[in-house]
Parts: sequence; C-alpha cells; structure tokens
Amino acid sequence: MGQYQHDVNQAQLARTLTATVEDCVNAVGVDVNTASVALLARVSGLSTAIAQNIVTHRDVNGRFGSREVLRDVPRFGAKTFEQAAGFLRVTGGSNPLDASAVHPEAYPVVKRILAAIGRDAKAVIGDSATLKALNPAQFADEKFGVPTITDILRELEKPGRDPRPEFKTATFRAGIEALKDLQAGMILEGVITNVTNFGAFVDIGVHQDGLVHISALSNKFVKDPREIVKAGDLVRVKVIEVDEKRKRIALSMKLSEPSTPKEAPKTVRSMPPSASKQSPKTPIATDGAMALAFSKAKRA
Repeated sequence: MGQYQHDVNQAQLARTLTATVEDCVNAVGVDVNTASVALLARVSGLSTAIAQNIVTHRDVNGRFGSREVLRDVPRFGAKTFEQAAGFLRVTGGSNPLDASAVHPEAYPVVKRILAAIGRDAKAVIGDSATLKALNPAQFADEKFGVPTITDILRELEKPGRDPRPEFKTATFRAGIEALKDLQAGMILEGVITNVTNFGAFVDIGVHQDGLVHISALSNKFVKDPREIVKAGDLVRVKVIEVDEKRKRIALSMKLSEPSTPKEAPKTVRSMPPSASKQSPKTPIATDGAMALAFSKAKRA
C-alpha cells in the first residue's frame, strides 16, 4: 500500500479538507456555548487566537447570553463581529434570533416584520403559515433586497435548519440477526452496500450481505444494475434462498418472485465415445446464475 502514498499531495489534501470542514461549519452554524477552540477556529472570520479567547471568556464568565456579549471578548472587534456573528448561535439566550442564522445586522428588518404582523419573535418563529403569507417585497429597502428578505423569512420559518438531507437508515426486523433466522419468503428492509455488474449486495441485518442478482432487480430488463440502485439506497427485498453452509443469501427486489427459484438448466457434457467404454458417462453440471455471481464476488 505504501507505493501509493506518494501519489497523494498531502498539502493539497489538507487544504481541501480544511476548506470542506469550513464550508460545513459555516453552513450549519456553531453553538458558541459548547463549541471547542478547534471548531470555532473554522468559523469564517475567527482565528485560533480569537477562538481561544471565546472559550476562555466562557470559562471565566459563564455562558454567553446573547451575541452582543461576544463584543466583550478580547480581539473580537467590529469587523470580526460582522464576519462571524451570523455563524455563531446562542441558544436559550435573551434574544431568540441569536439561535438562528439571521445576522444581527438584519435584526431591524425582523423588527419591522414583527411590527407589521403585531407579534413577537418567539410567537412568529416556526409559524410557517404566517411567514409564507408575507410578501418579501413589502419589507425590502435599499440595504436589504427581496432575496435577503426571502432568506430571512425562510430562516424564521425553520430556524437553525440543517442544510443536509435527511439521513435514513434501514429498519431491520427484530429477531432476524443471523443466517439461521432467515427463511425463504421473508420480506425485509435493507440497505444497498455495493453494486456490481452482476447485481447488488444488501445488508439485511444478519452480518452477511445478501445478493440481488441483476435478473432479480426489476421486473423489466436491466442492462446495468446502477440504473436501478446505488450504494446507500433503502430497499425491500424478498429472501429467495439461504445457504448457511456457504454463507450465501439470495434475495430479490421482485417481491412477487417465488421463494424457491427454479434452478438454471444444467449442461451435461458426455465423455467421448472411446472413453464411454471404460467408464460410465460422467455428467458435468454448471451452477446457476446466482451461484456464478457469488463466485465472482468471492474472487473480487
């Protein structure tokens, strides 16, 4: 493996990793009352020294009650506040907006919105129906345009929203934990772990992935399994066959498929006529498509 290590530019890899982490931190935000120095240092506008000052101030004076208190942190000047405040969250503080991605500079806009509808911030935050009924253009001015107002309303609708897609996991059936627990005909939920040219492997919670052969991925003809599934997909599969001895599980995404599949036709090759006189004909059978696929997977 060592022969490949020199192919990776370590400096470039470090820069790329740092940039990716910073993008994630700035997209999701950081709780200023719980974040470490290392995490705070990734926030736009904050250096390691300022991040350390934030943590030291927190240790000495207790939790930050608002974003405004950040101005008391040494070296946390006006420029730093302008750059970083929108990414720093203060939950449970005096101002509910401090827990959102709305920058303090935009608080006056929120105040105009609240005055127009006659409600306070706590009552409005999360009220999707009220916020969606508002016209962003009504609150726009020379400093904050319609796109910015739209973003503010969206943030108020779901403050601190996580930009990442919802993470779903397969729900494995209780009591199905090993190959011995499987029975032909069971319909289970699983997650695709790998896709190959001959099918897809599925984790169904028994510490041994099962194989959905390409012919069992869909009721229609499948040329490439990747057109049907990809790694991470949640799928429902039917147990077709279980071979405990060889630790093989044959699955199908065609849920109406019989659980005792027909074996592939066996090819019999007879011995030459001259040899038949010395010994009986010896049939040489070939395995079915499923067995061949497992064989390929084993060699891979």
